[in-house]
Amino acid sequence: MSIVKINKEPVWIKPTLLALSFLFLSLFIFLPLFTIFSEALSRGASYYFNALKEREVFAAIRLTLLTAAICVPINTAFGVMLAWAITKFSFKGKNVLITLVEVPFAVSPVISGLIFVFLFGAIGWFGGILDKLNYRIVFNIPGIFLATAFVTFPFVAKELIPLMHDLGKDDEEAAITLGASGLKTFFRVTLPNIKWGLLYGIILTNARAMGEYGAVAVVSGLVRGKTTTMPLYIDILYGEYLFAAAFAVASLLTLLALVTLVIKAVLERIIAKQRKQKFEF
Repeated sequence: MSIVKINKEPVWIKPTLLALSFLFLSLFIFLPLFTIFSEALSRGASYYFNALKEREVFAAIRLTLLTAAICVPINTAFGVMLAWAITKFSFKGKNVLITLVEVPFAVSPVISGLIFVFLFGAIGWFGGILDKLNYRIVFNIPGIFLATAFVTFPFVAKELIPLMHDLGKDDEEAAITLGASGLKTFFRVTLPNIKWGLLYGIILTNARAMGEYGAVAVVSGLVRGKTTTMPLYIDILYGEYLFAAAFAVASLLTLLALVTLVIKAVLERIIAKQRKQKFEF
């Protein structure tokens, strides 16, 4: 009886891969993070906090949070409805609908912003009607909401569609057979099954809504104190050579992103743990 020898990897591969991974993380994550906070505090803590107290900074923070507060719930509701329709029903054009969900990922954010300019701008399709009503969407706050909603709407749906497809329809059909209404079935059966995936999609949507630059820059008009979100205002400050102030605002946005990553990592662990328990007998 012959013994099959298993070739072991050379001893140098593991430390080499770890060293390269650490080098990559240092260059593209740790070093930029260190640069942001060191530049933000380069002129002292007093300058840092005074920069964050500026009226226009507060306006940018307020608009960023308001944009996320409006777009995230809308896209959450839309994403749940879209995932429900795709996974629970059979209809013609389902594959086309699934493909359309990918459009914001495939289209450049700048092009997304230009779409709304061509639709609602002064020379756009609906520009004349809006002008007669004395209402402006582009280069105003509603344009920011629309552009942000467009680039963020796929995240919840993309997270829920595969999850709800794997769960199937058996639980919902059993609940309806026992006399539960559609709403009760959703809140008592479907929602508990998808809650962690839904939260994961909401976190991704919120992170993109707060950090979006390209589409918002096209439709905002860059009116300081009115239509500048945090990413836009950071760019304005940097363009005016106010580097410490720009990095101070950037550090605040970075902290929001880091909090989002921590929550995302916690949810990933919870989801992985639940999936592991599901397959343990």
